[in-house]
Amino acid sequence: MTDTIVMELFNNAVYLSFKLAAPALVASLAVGLVIAILQAATQVHEQTLTFAPKVIIVGLVLLALGPWMINSCIDYINDIFELMATTTL
Repeated sequence: MTDTIVMELFNNAVYLSFKLAAPALVASLAVGLVIAILQAATQVHEQTLTFAPKVIIVGLVLLALGPWMINSCIDYINDIFELMATTTL
């Protein structure tokens, strides 16, 4: 394996991790922002109020996008195995 192949694999792994984490992080950020605005408007500053909705929304996002996430990981691993099969020492 050359250095360029290793760097390409590393770059693809980092890109895949960002791509898989983004939907859950964006959903959590959006819910947190909405709840923060509601807390500021009502002047209720309870720290535990944001936890339950975030957990529920992130769980629903992971449930909805789980098959896509798994297929993305499987595709990446298949690419690695194909590269290993074609690479000679």
